[in-house]
Amino acid sequence: MKRTGVAELPLHSGRAPRWLFERMVKLAGGITEAIVYEYGSEEFLRRLSEPCWFQAFSCVLGFDWHSSGTTTTTCGALKVALEPEKHGIVVAGGKGKTSRNTLSEIEKANFSLSSNSVKKLQYSSRMAAKVDNACVQDGYQLYHHCFIFTERGDWAVVQQGKTHELAYARRYHWLSEKVESFVEEPHSAICCERREGSVLDMTSKESKQARETSVDLVKDNPEHLRKYFRQRQLMEFCGRRVEELHMPSHHAVLDIGGKGMQILKKAYEIQPEDYEELVAIQGVGPKTVRALALISELVYGSKASWKDPAKYSFAHGGKDGFPYPVDRKTYDASIEILKNAVEEAKVEKKEKYQAIKRLHEFLG
Repeated sequence: MKRTGVAELPLHSGRAPRWLFERMVKLAGGITEAIVYEYGSEEFLRRLSEPCWFQAFSCVLGFDWHSSGTTTTTCGALKVALEPEKHGIVVAGGKGKTSRNTLSEIEKANFSLSSNSVKKLQYSSRMAAKVDNACVQDGYQLYHHCFIFTERGDWAVVQQGKTHELAYARRYHWLSEKVESFVEEPHSAICCERREGSVLDMTSKESKQARETSVDLVKDNPEHLRKYFRQRQLMEFCGRRVEELHMPSHHAVLDIGGKGMQILKKAYEIQPEDYEELVAIQGVGPKTVRALALISELVYGSKASWKDPAKYSFAHGGKDGFPYPVDRKTYDASIEILKNAVEEAKVEKKEKYQAIKRLHEFLG
């Protein structure tokens, strides 16, 4: 990831009052229309993938400045506000059960996309959700998946996971033009409080060898994998204590006659060519990914990354030069785009004034 953002997003219950949400919809539509007119729909997707811009956008719309609802309610307002014929953008998915409708909403979009393009969009949506649930095991379970795409087939993903352990949410940003691989550092940003020593990140470049070994393991007879889970620790193999990797007495994925073994046998029959194809197989989830990662290190020494991919940084750098100096040109451009979009939005003067005031408060 070239840029990441940090935002504390405490889980708050409840929902936006109707009077507020209706105004958020109106302003979100006006701002989007102004940005698309001036810069194009692709630029709007780029802005949504920038965590701090997205946060500022939410604040301008008038929602709470830092809660988990800044993600869900902002995306909900966009979904209601944007019209395919008018804006050239569709927002699919949403929070909870609504996210399950994403694939069908992509298919129903009133765009002249080929069936192959539609399938690619559906695949992108499915893989973005699966990667953040299975390949980035950070303890956050996805409950919100928003897939935004244009009539040209460009897309962005804004999705969010939650953990009741910490009572915080974690937001994941994706942008199609930056995704060279779904399984190697595909994110534009991951925003949250960083967790030390508790995250299996199979999308890290450091996990490349573990990914390759995982594929080799499933292409062999899965029955051969059972014996490796009879060992409780790695000390018997390497003669030293491994801080992050402790083998359980058994693993649910490899229970005899269980669903996990059936999934491994299915993968064996398919013979995936690479890790992305392996992860894309229906039924391959967090337990399968973790089991293969453990065996990859246990048997072949192919280490996976156990570093949390969320970073303490800002979208435009830090004033103290960490992690890099502020890019003033980009920073000013972001402010100007959002400010101009508010001024050009077809809303009442009072709403424009309040939105610009909130933007200045956010920057201050």
